[in-house]
Amino acid sequence: MPGLNTTSTADISFMLLIFFLVTTSMDSVKGLGRQLPPLDPEEQQEVQDVDRSKVLTIHLMKEGMTADDAAIKADDAFRKQLRHFIVEKGPKHIIELQIERNADYDTYFRLQNQIVRAYKEVRNAATRKLYGRDFKDCDEDEREKILKMYPQRIQEVTNELAEQQ
Repeated sequence: MPGLNTTSTADISFMLLIFFLVTTSMDSVKGLGRQLPPLDPEEQQEVQDVDRSKVLTIHLMKEGMTADDAAIKADDAFRKQLRHFIVEKGPKHIIELQIERNADYDTYFRLQNQIVRAYKEVRNAATRKLYGRDFKDCDEDEREKILKMYPQRIQEVTNELAEQQ
């Protein structure tokens, strides 16, 4: 009875596996591009009174996001609302994120990206108005001035802490 010669089948399968592993692109999670402040054990934080009119509270729940009791639907409209809030309230504004533990991870990252993008757009608009160029093209002194005008002030609170307040 004639048989089928399969001695090279394992070699061919191995080479195809290597080929597909090398040529396939893998998605990598990049995370957030944020630098946290250094932990200084000697520095004590002071409790300060905050003007609640300068605080934008965003609730991130399992069902979705709300900002000041209004549901957030489109990213562009929300980013426009953020830009308006940052410019209107000035350097003393605070964006407060109240996050439930069971909130969607992708929604959290989308929210963070929208906040970072809103700050970038506000700073670019300010540098174009003052200096006629984008924020990234400014020198160090100009950047410092813009960062003082529009500092990134974000406070994250988990749902356990939010219930205590």
